Amino acid sequence: MAMDRISFDEKDISKKPALELLQTLGYQYISPDDALAMRGGKTTNVLLEEVLRRQLRELNSIRIGSHKEARFSEQNIENGVVAMRNVPMENGYISGNEAVYNMLTLGKVFEQSIDGDKKSYTMRYIDWEHPENNVYHVTEEFAVTRTGLSETYRPDIVLFVNGIPLVVIECKRPDVKDAEEQAISQHIRNQQDDGIRGLYVYSALLLSVGNNFGSYATTGSAPKFWCKWHEMFVNNEEELAYQKHLLDVVNKGSQEVRAVTQQDEYIYNLCRPERLLELIYHFTLYDAGVKKLARYQQFFTVKQTVERVKIIEAGKRNGGVVWHTQGSGKSLTMVLLAQMIATEVSNPRIVLVTDRTDLDSQITKTFKKCGKDVENATTGSKLVELLESDTDSVITTIINKFATAIKKIKQPINDPNIFILIDEAHRSQYKEMAMQMNCVLPNACKVAFTGTPLIKKEKNTARTFGGIIKPVYTVKQAVADHAVVPLLYEGRIVPQSVKEGPIDNFFDRVCEDLSEYESADLKKKFSRTDVLNQTEQRIYSIATDISEHFSRNWKGTGFKAMLVTPKKSIAILYKKYLDEIGSVSSEVLITAPDTREGEETAYGNSSEVVKAFWKQMMDEHGTPGKYQENLISRFKGQGDLDIMIVVDKLLTGFDEPRLTVMYLDRSLCGHTLLQAVTRVNRNCEDKEYGYVIDYYGVLAELNDALNIYSEYDEDDRKEFFDTLQPVSDKIAELPQKNADLWDLFKAIPNKRDLEAYAQSLRMEDRRHEFYDRLTSFSSVLQLALSTEEFYRNTDEETIQRYKDDLKMFVRLRSSVQLRFSEVIDYKKYESRIEKLINRHVESDEAKIITHLVNIFDTEKFQKEVDSIVGTAAKADTIASRTTKYINENMDSDPAFYKKFSQLIKETIDAYEQGRINDNEYLENMSRVKDDVLNHTDSELPAELEHNNAARSYYGISLESYKRLFPELPVKEMALATTKAFDEIIRKSVIVDNAVLVDWKLKSDIIGKIKIALEDELIDNIKRKYGVNFSFDEMDVIVESCVAVAKIWIK
Repeated sequence: MAMDRISFDEKDISKKPALELLQTLGYQYISPDDALAMRGGKTTNVLLEEVLRRQLRELNSIRIGSHKEARFSEQNIENGVVAMRNVPMENGYISGNEAVYNMLTLGKVFEQSIDGDKKSYTMRYIDWEHPENNVYHVTEEFAVTRTGLSETYRPDIVLFVNGIPLVVIECKRPDVKDAEEQAISQHIRNQQDDGIRGLYVYSALLLSVGNNFGSYATTGSAPKFWCKWHEMFVNNEEELAYQKHLLDVVNKGSQEVRAVTQQDEYIYNLCRPERLLELIYHFTLYDAGVKKLARYQQFFTVKQTVERVKIIEAGKRNGGVVWHTQGSGKSLTMVLLAQMIATEVSNPRIVLVTDRTDLDSQITKTFKKCGKDVENATTGSKLVELLESDTDSVITTIINKFATAIKKIKQPINDPNIFILIDEAHRSQYKEMAMQMNCVLPNACKVAFTGTPLIKKEKNTARTFGGIIKPVYTVKQAVADHAVVPLLYEGRIVPQSVKEGPIDNFFDRVCEDLSEYESADLKKKFSRTDVLNQTEQRIYSIATDISEHFSRNWKGTGFKAMLVTPKKSIAILYKKYLDEIGSVSSEVLITAPDTREGEETAYGNSSEVVKAFWKQMMDEHGTPGKYQENLISRFKGQGDLDIMIVVDKLLTGFDEPRLTVMYLDRSLCGHTLLQAVTRVNRNCEDKEYGYVIDYYGVLAELNDALNIYSEYDEDDRKEFFDTLQPVSDKIAELPQKNADLWDLFKAIPNKRDLEAYAQSLRMEDRRHEFYDRLTSFSSVLQLALSTEEFYRNTDEETIQRYKDDLKMFVRLRSSVQLRFSEVIDYKKYESRIEKLINRHVESDEAKIITHLVNIFDTEKFQKEVDSIVGTAAKADTIASRTTKYINENMDSDPAFYKKFSQLIKETIDAYEQGRINDNEYLENMSRVKDDVLNHTDSELPAELEHNNAARSYYGISLESYKRLFPELPVKEMALATTKAFDEIIRKSVIVDNAVLVDWKLKSDIIGKIKIALEDELIDNIKRKYGVNFSFDEMDVIVESCVAVAKIWIK
């Protein structure tokens, strides 16, 4: 259909190019009216059923013998449509979506008699192998009735494949504030119980796009799981060719060449038919009730790997090593790869070697889609039996069973269709295992997964697997994608003994914010190091530093820490001292003591200490497994456990997003170091960085890359640098963050004139810019004040200046927030910034405001206004709080509140333009506030004064009649309409003097009321006064009055 039929607002520079590009990609445009007609005129229907019927006939035939074909009966075609229409939702929304997905990918089985022979045949809804055989449609403003309500929601764009709505797109203009968040929020809203799940239950892909942004997700995804998409390329030539092609596609048939936008990229990369079908079929999973869609690095790696393993050369296939940084979803990538191999290679035998048994149920469900069974090889013998059999099941096993099994294979198995997918967790076994595999499974295709760079000698092992599979996914990309947070490290030096000079500086810093009594108490506790040996002194010093560091910066924020120690006895000693200091809570998680651990005795008779501790843990928890499970559960829960003390437990394979700080007091190197520190880079709300505090000197050589990295290639050394950023780099941003904040107020001559600052923040967008810059400055200052380095390298005057600036700007934020009645959502980093404010800003100077006094609470509100300094500031506070009240109550009487909202705006404009002075501004605002509170309306007939619903009907009717029929007696007409409406609605919802329960949710009652109200307008306005009164104009009045009735009549 022609583009000129697309209905769009000229201002909307997002939706029009999206629709144009989708047509270029092969989607046929349907106008909203045509789409509604194709849905049988019902906004409750979301399938284009006639399109679906036609495609079911086209795509499906039943082969009988080698030459004959039959078609499905019309009854079965109808059954196919009905099955897709009636999605089972009794087990929940995502369960219904999975039922749709299974129908789409597996088809639906129906019985049919052919030549008297009755059999079951599978009907396909989509031709996955040949995208060109499907039909693709796009429409806009797709109105869908909300569940249990008569209102509709209208997603911006919906894409159909064979009449089934698989993609929902929200487009936002780039000039809208927080446009991307708004678009995502609309998708989330649409999927609520009272939203339009009837549409989303079919969805496979959701997009939130605008000219300069884009993100994607799938059905049911929470906001934090919305992802970025980037194409990945093997080389520069491939990237350049892609860019040229996309420019051509975007400008196809256009007179003027325009630049490619991010929206174009998202639509082309995710919605072009062949890519869309590929994403749905090969890269979608349901895992424990959660639907997952591959991230871009998973998509490209799996594709590249499958292309690689398809080719057989000299009787074997090429495998390789997949390098995806920690936290990038390697487990899911393995499952996706295995799934795609199962559909792309004939008769494969796939072995997944992992160190996790909890993947079994996920893998089993995944492979059901491919018609594959899963067998778990719980013993080495079972694995050998499965490998030597003709099974086509996917085999899962854990690393040690696999190592045992390959030793037991007597005769080499030469099948090139054996695929070994192995996780990196035990890559120390790579070389030996690779050699053994080459002997007994010479032609098997081996793919290993790693999360850290390979040192040179490991790269030789990688070659035995087939080399590194490009493209790799590095930590730099993961940070840019917000898949993980950046890591900051700080090397800390603690005094070794109380006799050393640095102890004074140490105490100055530790006691900075303590009272005299608290300082004395801490020094008294610390002084007992006199009687401790050197090792114990060191541990006590570090325990004191950790207590102080965690208490100041993290305690009470919900974030956690891990302390990595060299030995079990040291771990127990740390716990003892941390408990004694009493600022943080901690637990020790270790393995059972080994009676052969002679090195323990280097620290006194510590092996006895370890045994005693272990006995205590077993008495308390019962078994080693229960001990670990209980401690991890407590650490991951909302309880008070701040720090987990470990030796090597949890250093790999442990995911707790709130784990934010790692205190290192043991030697770690190579990929063990990277695996350990990346425990703290997992994403979590409010988490800006992961922190590595190094007491051992592990990272001392980081900047020269001499010792730790000498075994690494240049590219791989870069990965270390990208992973760990010195905290000094971040602190170096502080002067600029401070300057950015001051820059907002450079036009104000008196740098401490808070009233002038507040006046300059009258505009909302300027206020939000101020809030953002203050948050940014506070965040870096908080980080700086938590480090030794900042105190060591910054003079006291500068530190004090930063603190004074913080105090002033936080005070300004509080006063501006009150003045303009904003309860700001400080979600990002606020728990830590609030901690910073509490330490450095006097309590009477600044408060985090989470609740504003309502103007209805006249006494409290007047007290608040009286406490504000300045006439204009008082007037601003009254204006903003009254506006807030109006906005909150607008739906209950729209005409009344709109009138006063406009009056407030006009008064503010008059003040800003100098037409009224401060006193007149305050006087006018006080009068408006009183009128709003008293609901004073000079135009309201006295007989309606005590009927809230009727007052609202009158305001709505009068506003419409004044606009439509200015020459007629509009007040008389509005009063007649109001009385009639009030009687109709009350008779419909009040029976025996009681309001019907849930009447506002019953569509039959609502429908009857709307028809009766419309009849009233036709009879007593349109016909009586002989006016041109369109149904659209009537609907505006009817819908508004019913909405108001729902608020007042309950």
